[in-house]
Amino acid sequence: MDRIRTTELTGAEIVVRCLQEEGVEYVFGYPGGAVLYIYDELFKQDKVKHVLVRHEQGAAHAADGYSRASHKIGVCLVTSGPGVTNAVTGIATAYMDSIPMVIITGQVPTPAIGLDAFQEVDTVGITRPCVKHNFLVKDVRMLAATMKKAFYIATSGRPGPVLVDIPKDVTNQKTEFQYPEEISLRSYNPVRKGHSGQIKKAAQLMLDAKRPMIYTGGGVVLSNASTQLTELVRLLGYPCTNTLMGLGAYPATDPQFLGMLGMHGTYEANMAMQNCDVLLAIGARFDDRVIGNPAHFAQNPRKIVHIDIDPSSISKRVKVDVPIVGQVSDVLEELIRLLRASAQKPDPQALAAWWKQIGEWRGRDCLKYDRSSRIIKPQFVIEKLYEVTGGEAIVTSDVGQHQMWAAQFYKFDKPRRWINSGGLGTMGFGLPAAMGARMANPGAVVACVTGESSIQMCLQELSTCKQYRLPIKIINLNNKYMGMVRQWQQFFHGNRYSESYMDALPDFVKLAEGYGHRGVLVDKPADVEPALRDAFGRTDELVFLDFITDQTENVYPMVPGGKGISEMILAEDL
Repeated sequence: MDRIRTTELTGAEIVVRCLQEEGVEYVFGYPGGAVLYIYDELFKQDKVKHVLVRHEQGAAHAADGYSRASHKIGVCLVTSGPGVTNAVTGIATAYMDSIPMVIITGQVPTPAIGLDAFQEVDTVGITRPCVKHNFLVKDVRMLAATMKKAFYIATSGRPGPVLVDIPKDVTNQKTEFQYPEEISLRSYNPVRKGHSGQIKKAAQLMLDAKRPMIYTGGGVVLSNASTQLTELVRLLGYPCTNTLMGLGAYPATDPQFLGMLGMHGTYEANMAMQNCDVLLAIGARFDDRVIGNPAHFAQNPRKIVHIDIDPSSISKRVKVDVPIVGQVSDVLEELIRLLRASAQKPDPQALAAWWKQIGEWRGRDCLKYDRSSRIIKPQFVIEKLYEVTGGEAIVTSDVGQHQMWAAQFYKFDKPRRWINSGGLGTMGFGLPAAMGARMANPGAVVACVTGESSIQMCLQELSTCKQYRLPIKIINLNNKYMGMVRQWQQFFHGNRYSESYMDALPDFVKLAEGYGHRGVLVDKPADVEPALRDAFGRTDELVFLDFITDQTENVYPMVPGGKGISEMILAEDL
């Protein structure tokens, strides 16, 4: 490894210097005994800014949101023991969605490790199942190289969170600072370029298709391949669908876009997915919320091409015919080149017949809802949010019905504008993620779509928003239930609403005001648009909009658990 030689520094100074070398702008964190030397060094410099959250879960979510909304890496810093365990939910959230993050954790001094010292937990053991990799640094001489490895591993290949656990005594020991310019790991060499022979096979299959479908996931967003995907879809004239994590990778307003697919996907996207004869899967993993029952999905014969950076994701749930391991952006560029060079073009008659069939499925208008209601419909709020923001907002969400309505009704035309917890489904994610997204994009319009249950999970971060003057707009779709839990209890548990009703809710207007923000109660459909316009007109204020919505509204379409992707419940079926 080539090294840059400098002077002798403490471990804490080395941590801060490594962050500076990596160009880290913000560290989201919460101090404690095991990391005080690091905090002291952060205080002495001004290149790396620290954001003081109010709970360590908020630190991890904010770093996560910062990463998702930018091309940068999120960093958080927490102390040992409860600091680490509080952050685990946020770390697992990032891991499930393949988000590049570096988590720096304090640990008890090395002589005390394993002796049940005050605020000691086995951080490496606890986090091993929910990180891409983790390190315990017992020797200060290894600290700089370990930090370099952490950033490299987190951002290369299939991204993910990497944790560096540093005992307190290591942060106070001194060594010569040597930061590697490059890193090479013999056991870790992710592939970038796809196999040329496999890409040729894929190109031929796509050109021979009669009922083609392009299915894309979060991997397209993470690899910054939205431009290549859009070029490919328009070149071929084929239909395209995104997963929940992939929204924005292809413009939602484009007529070739069939909407999101999956458990709460559109009728046309799910039916096209089930009935296509050639499926091109890009940066997606055929998870249970996307294709439902794999056995049902496999009933219809089709050829499947699967492009993914992670070989373990290919043929894990669905057997594929042409696996291609590589960086999505690189593989798509090669695929586009081959398609443009080919004398063969897609069969126009077959494609016209396929689009005619898709048009009939679209005619079902699967997202329709009662627009004449005198009670606020949550879908109406999202539609007005899209209108008022011109589709230009960064939208974060929590988890539940409101998350699905945001995904269905806000048309994302660009990547990294839809920030949500897809894999882990973490309530409380929305607000801290919105903080990170805003800090990654100063001046951007950021809206957090949430529900009265989710928002209370990390509500304390309203204090952080006040301290750092973050003018986020909170769209609270308040139906006084844990909405998605209630929906499942209605459909599958005989209307027994066990513990899903939210009694003794706070007055969210007064609560927002208590934190120094503006709160607004909206309970009439006619007031929805004026309230939103007023809120977004207040460019330097956080506004908490509490929309009192229909308690009985459900998310449609819906694929029941264990059913096939085409076995949807539609509103009209009930």
